[in-house]
Amino acid sequence: MVSKAELACVYAALILVDDDVAVTGEKISTILKAASVDVEPYWPGLFAKALEGVNVRDLITNIGSGVGAAPAAGVPAAAAAAAPAAEAAKEEKKEEEPEESDDDMGFGLFD
Repeated sequence: MVSKAELACVYAALILVDDDVAVTGEKISTILKAASVDVEPYWPGLFAKALEGVNVRDLITNIGSGVGAAPAAGVPAAAAAAAPAAEAAKEEKKEEEPEESDDDMGFGLFD
């Protein structure tokens, strides 16, 4: 469960990012004091250190581009070239494996 202190630091960091201000422990602390939120003194520095070198704006705007996203620019051509070979391999596998019915394994409905 996320604590109140963690949420307060996250919101303070988002405010700083939205205002195009560098995220530092001091600035997070200033926002928290202005909002009358008491947190342990290590939280603002911890969040500032975690966000150091991270482009938070890109992180937020690209939230849906993780798993299942479109491949990179050069990949579709390679994928298109590999697709027929993969389909041929699948067809060969299907031909090799005969289909077993439930009756063959003794699980038939009318035994």
